Amino acid sequence: MFKKFNNDIKALKVELLKNIKDNLKEIDNLVNIKNKTYDNFIHPLSDLHDKVNFSFGMIAHQDSVNNSDLTQKIIDEVLPSFSKYQTSISYDTRIHNGYKYIKKKYYKILDDEQKKILDNGIFNFRISGADLGDDDKKRLEFINEKLSKLENEYSQNVIDDIKKYVMIIDNYEDVREIPKNDLKSAKFEKNGKTYYKFTLAPPSYESYITYGSNRAKREEIYKAYCTRGHKNTKVIDGILALRDEKAKLFHFQDYASYTNAFKDAKSVAIVENFLEKLSLKSRKGARKELKELKKFAKYDVQSYDVAYYSERLRAKNFDIDEEYFQNYFEKTATLRGVLDFLEKSFSIKIKKTNTEVWNDKVDVFDFYKNNKVFGRMYFDLESRKGKKDGTWMDIFGTSCIDGDKNTHLASALITCSFPVSSKNSPSLLKHSDVETLLHETGHGIHHIFSKVKQRDISGVNGVKWDVVEFPSQFLEQFAYDKDTLKIFAKHYKTSQILKDKDIDKLIKAKNFQSAMELLKQCELSIFDIKLHKRLYQGNQVQELLVNIRKKYSILTPPKYNRFQNSFFHIFSEGYSAGYYGYQWSEVLSADLYLESKKQNIWDKYLRNVLYQGGSKNMGELFFNILGREPRYEALLELRGV
Repeated sequence: MFKKFNNDIKALKVELLKNIKDNLKEIDNLVNIKNKTYDNFIHPLSDLHDKVNFSFGMIAHQDSVNNSDLTQKIIDEVLPSFSKYQTSISYDTRIHNGYKYIKKKYYKILDDEQKKILDNGIFNFRISGADLGDDDKKRLEFINEKLSKLENEYSQNVIDDIKKYVMIIDNYEDVREIPKNDLKSAKFEKNGKTYYKFTLAPPSYESYITYGSNRAKREEIYKAYCTRGHKNTKVIDGILALRDEKAKLFHFQDYASYTNAFKDAKSVAIVENFLEKLSLKSRKGARKELKELKKFAKYDVQSYDVAYYSERLRAKNFDIDEEYFQNYFEKTATLRGVLDFLEKSFSIKIKKTNTEVWNDKVDVFDFYKNNKVFGRMYFDLESRKGKKDGTWMDIFGTSCIDGDKNTHLASALITCSFPVSSKNSPSLLKHSDVETLLHETGHGIHHIFSKVKQRDISGVNGVKWDVVEFPSQFLEQFAYDKDTLKIFAKHYKTSQILKDKDIDKLIKAKNFQSAMELLKQCELSIFDIKLHKRLYQGNQVQELLVNIRKKYSILTPPKYNRFQNSFFHIFSEGYSAGYYGYQWSEVLSADLYLESKKQNIWDKYLRNVLYQGGSKNMGELFFNILGREPRYEALLELRGV
C-alpha cells in the first residue's frame, strides 16, 4: 500500500504532535519487555519512528513547495518538539541496551538485513549520544534543537531574499539575445508599455545571466543572487559553533571527523588528498579554458560575464542554439520519454495515475514489474511563487514489511525548478534541465526499486552520504547518450526526432569548460571540509573562502560575493563536511557508465544496487557489478580533463 498525501498542514501539525506523544508512551512499554526480540522490539520501534518522520516530512515538504507565512509558522512551532523527540530517541540508553541485548542473544539466527539494522542501530546510538552522561545528553538535546531552528532560519532567509528581488527592464536591447520562450515568460505590459521581469528563481536568473545583453544588468542580478541570505552571517556562526560543540561532546577533534564516521571515505585526510588530486588535475585545463574565454570576449572577464560569454563561445565552437534544442525538450513529453527509457532499460511498465497532490501541475506515475505495482513517483517540475528554488528528491514512503507483516510500497517526490508553462506556452527545457531530470529520477528509482524488507535500510535509507549520489549521477550520463535521446528528444510541434547531427553537437559540447566546472566543485568541497575542521566565526568564514579561492580558483569573484550565505547544501540540507560526495560518487558513476558502453550492465545494476538499498556498503555492491574496484581515472576520462 502507498502512503496517502495530506494537504492540510494544520492537520499534519496535530498529527505530528500526537504521534510524538503516543510514541513516547509506547516506547516506555517496549523497553519494559523482558525477553526482547527483533520482532517484538526493533520492528515496532521502526514503525513508530516512521509515523513521526512521515508527518514531519509532509510539513517540511509543504513548506518547500508551497511556502507561506502559515507553513513557516507551523515549521517553527513543531521543530522544537520534533528535534527533542529525535534527540531523545537517539540517545535513549534503554533502547540502546535493548539492541545490545538482542545482538548478544539472537544475532546468529537473524538474517543479513536484520543484522545490518542491528549493527547500524548500535553504531548510531553510540555516535548519537547513548553513552553520554546525563548532563551531556541534556546539552546534546539543546544543540540538536537549536541546530534545527538555525538551519531552517538559514533556508528561510534565502527564500525571503529571493521573493523580494525583482529586476525590471524596459529596453528591448537589454533582452534581445534571450531565447523567445524565456522572454515570453518575462514579458508583461503596463500602461501600454512593454516590460521584462527577472527574479532570482533559477529559470529566470539563469536566463538573464546567460543571455542578458546588458553587462550592468548582468552584474546587478548577479550581485543580488550571490548576496542572497544576507542575514545569514550570524546564523552561520551559530550553526558552526553548535556543530563544533557537538563533535567535541563525542570526543572528536572536529565536526569533519565526526561526520566522517557516517561516510564511505575512511578518513578526512583521504578526502582532502582526493580533492587535492582532482584540483591539480583540473587546474591546468581550467586555466586554458578561461584564457580561451577571455580571448573570445576580448576583455577581462568577471564572474558575472562567465555564463554569458561561455554560452556564446559554446554556440560558436559547437554551433549550439539553446533555443533550438529547447523545442525538442517540452517538459511533459521529455518526462514521458525519460520514463520510456526506464521501461526499456529495466523491463518495467510505468503508468500515469490520479491521486491527491499539492499542485495541479504535479504528475504521478506508478511503476509495474510483471503487471504488479511496486512503486510510485511524484514529479513537481515547474518553478512557481512560494516554491523553494533548486532540485531534490524526497522520500514519501519506503518499501518494506512492517511489524504487523503489512507490505508498504515506496514513493518518491521529484522537485525541480523548470520554466513555467501556461495555456499558450509550454514549459520548454534546456538540455541541462534534462540532465537534472535524469539526475533526480536516478535518486527516485534508487529509492522505489528497493527489495529490502527492513524500512531503515530500504531504498536510500542507510546509504552512506558520500555515495548516495552514485545512482543519480549514473542516470544523468544518459542525457548525452544518442540512443537514449532518440527516445524522447522530439520537436513539441512537429514530433520530429532530434537529428543525429544535432545530438552529435550536444555530445561534443558536453565537456565544454568541464575542467573549470570540476575545479569549482573541488573549491566548494575543500571549503566545506576546511570550514568544519576548526571553529570559524564572523569574518573568518569569508577569509577562509577567500584564501581557498586564492589557492585554487582561476577567477576571483567580486568582494561583495557571499556565496556561503546561500550554500544550502552544507548549512540546511545535510551535506555538511560531505559536499565532496558529489565527486566521490562520480568516480563510481563515471566508471559504470563507461563500462555500460562495452557491455549490458542494466540487470547487474538493478540486482546489485537498486534492489539492495542500504543493506550493503556501496563499494561492495559496485564490486559485485564489475568484479573490481572503481577507477579514479574514469571521472577525468568522462569529463575529458
